[in-house]
Amino acid sequence: MLSVKHARVVGWSELGGREAALVQRCAAGDEAAFAELVAEHQRMVVQLAMNLLGDRDEALDLSQEVFLRIFRTIHGFRGQSALRTWIYRIAVNQARNRHRFWRRRHRADQVSLDAHVKVHGDFLSGAEFGPDRMLAQKELAARLQQALDALPFDQRTAIVLREIDGLSYEEIAFSLGVAIGTVKSRLTRARQTLRLQLQEARTA
Repeated sequence: MLSVKHARVVGWSELGGREAALVQRCAAGDEAAFAELVAEHQRMVVQLAMNLLGDRDEALDLSQEVFLRIFRTIHGFRGQSALRTWIYRIAVNQARNRHRFWRRRHRADQVSLDAHVKVHGDFLSGAEFGPDRMLAQKELAARLQQALDALPFDQRTAIVLREIDGLSYEEIAFSLGVAIGTVKSRLTRARQTLRLQLQEARTA
C-alpha cells in the first residue's frame, strides 16, 4: 500500500542563518541580495527547465519567468521548506504551465543527457554497456531522452527531480505539491515505462 504521508514542513528556524538573511534581504528589496540568489540558483533552474521542456531557448525564457516569480513572491516565504526546494516548486509550476502551451511543438534543440547518464546510468536497474562505452552511453542517452519526452509531464518531472537532480521524496513531494505516496507511484510508473521503451528500442 502506498504511503499517504506528506512532506515534512521545514520551520523557518531550521534554515541556515545565511540563507534566512538572504531571503530577508531579498524580501526587503535588496537588489544585490537578489542578484546573489540568482547567481546561486540560475544554473539549477535552467538545467531543470531543459530537462522538463527539452528546448534550450524555452529553458532560458522559463528561467527568467521563474526568477521574476521569485522576486514577486519571496516576501511570503517563511521557511516552509529549504529555499532551493521552494525554488524547485516555482520552477516546476512554471514549466507545467508552459508545457501545456508548447507540448505539441517540435523541439529540434533537445538537451543531451550524456552527463547525467554517466552519473546516474544505473537508475534503470540493469542497463548494461557494450565494449565501446562512449558509443553505448550516447545511444542510451538518445533513447532515454526520447523515452523521457514521451512520459506524461508529471511522471517526467518526478523522474528528473529524483534521478537527475537527486531530490529526496520529501523534497519532490513539496516541489510538486503532492503526497509522498503520489511521488512514489509516479516514479514507479515512469520507471516501468522507461524500461519498456528502452527494451523495445534495443530489440527494434
